[in-house]
Amino acid sequence: MLSTVSRQLKSHPALVPLFIFIGGGMCMSGAYLVRLAMGPHVSWNRNGNPEPWNKTAPTQQHKVSHFITVWSIIIYK
Repeated sequence: MLSTVSRQLKSHPALVPLFIFIGGGMCMSGAYLVRLAMGPHVSWNRNGNPEPWNKTAPTQQHKVSHFITVWSIIIYK
């Protein structure tokens, strides 16, 4: 399969940038997914610490979103 791709790239050099940008996009999206999966709000260990948000320090920052209340204020005014 790689020999077919390399043969096509040699016969059609305009495809080289396409392969570069698609490969770069795939690498960047993979890195972003790894970054999301390793965040502090993700729990991978259900048995050892099933609820990590209950064991936070009082000084630790928390992400709080309240979109429903914000949108209800905007919509119902």
